[in-house]
Amino acid sequence: MSDSFVHLHLHTEFSLLDGMIRTKDLAKKAADFGMPAVAMTDHGNLYGAIKFYQDCKKAGVKPILGCEIYLAPGNMADKKEVAGRKRATHMTLLAENNEGWENLSKLVSKGNLEGLYYGKPRVDRDTLREFSKGIICLTGCISGPVNEWLRAGDEGKARETLAEIVEIYGRENTYVELHNHGLEPQRLVTPSLIKFAKEFGLKVVAANDVHFLNKYDHEAHDVMICIGTGNLVIDENRMHYSPEVYFKTAVQMRELFADVPGACDATLEIAERCNVTLKLDSTSSEKYPQFGTPDGSPREEYMMKVCQEGLIKRYGAQRAQEPEIANRLKYEVDTINQLGFASYFLITADFIQWARDHDIPVGPGRGSAAGSLASYAMGITDICPIRFGLLFERFLNPERVSPPDVDIDFCQSRRVEVIDYVRKNTASGAFLTLSLTVS
Repeated sequence: MSDSFVHLHLHTEFSLLDGMIRTKDLAKKAADFGMPAVAMTDHGNLYGAIKFYQDCKKAGVKPILGCEIYLAPGNMADKKEVAGRKRATHMTLLAENNEGWENLSKLVSKGNLEGLYYGKPRVDRDTLREFSKGIICLTGCISGPVNEWLRAGDEGKARETLAEIVEIYGRENTYVELHNHGLEPQRLVTPSLIKFAKEFGLKVVAANDVHFLNKYDHEAHDVMICIGTGNLVIDENRMHYSPEVYFKTAVQMRELFADVPGACDATLEIAERCNVTLKLDSTSSEKYPQFGTPDGSPREEYMMKVCQEGLIKRYGAQRAQEPEIANRLKYEVDTINQLGFASYFLITADFIQWARDHDIPVGPGRGSAAGSLASYAMGITDICPIRFGLLFERFLNPERVSPPDVDIDFCQSRRVEVIDYVRKNTASGAFLTLSLTVS
């Protein structure tokens, strides 16, 4: 059995006025403790995901991207109070892979756009089902949906709730989350949680609901909570956090859960499973949406076909075969494909042609893009680079560290239509088949 541990339930400073951990300090602490990974699970948001990911990578610690979501008791769009129910319960969701990261992002976005209630971006069970793939679910802290019923003394409802969670995420992706801060409510629900885990064939997992790095940070955190809730420190009936919700060592966590076999080992198992890769290189072509070719051919081949047909429309069949033009086109397209920007050009040509088809005035092109024969052939620009002796290398070349930048002017009163077209088709991947009609 390993003697390590991974914190899977943790709030950074991006849990606004609730967590007070800076991601850089977190990554260093995890590395200093010899932990192989650490998770970020802020309340209802993913604001700090990129910074957290980068800081962990620099520190040599695997970043686990997650979120503690707010689950509505019913439909997330229903803004009415449900008698005897909380406005929202908490569940810990972790992205296992890139599909999970995409689904988690969509889930959180939907909660913030459609489910806000008393400032909480809630989601509902139907939304969980819609975006469940690639996600590992921990059943939550003492404010979780299963614990809500256990604390109310209704074990039957608690069991039904857990069964629903298992139905959504699958037995292999559902873990029963345990906490031990020395609090009476936790002590009371833990036996039932362990019993449920055995009934459903689930694993239990230890967590500490981390809100600050060191135990001595509790006082400062308490003051921050008062600021967030609008209370005074001397107020007796206000929100209090346990001084135990700090970043404990593996030894401390294993001592806490010594009587629950496998609870700490499960954190390592989950960490091993979570492998999200974010491509943050600004020069990477993979961050762009990919153009689906209408004939199913590789987009690199399709781009050459589009350019050759466009060249004939621009110059005529005979002149398009002249070495000066044909060789330059091949060089440009080879360079574009080598750098991985075929989709970039195909999509740009697509929405420019869409604008023309809908009688939206489009400028002839300006800046360095006017030096591209491929852009001219595809209808992206209307300036012949051969005629004016313009250089393609000023626009794009293998030594260029930044992606191509095409300056396009649309009619001021109608350009919102073009932006809306791009937004919708980028989201769905359903760009229109590229028309080669040159205006």
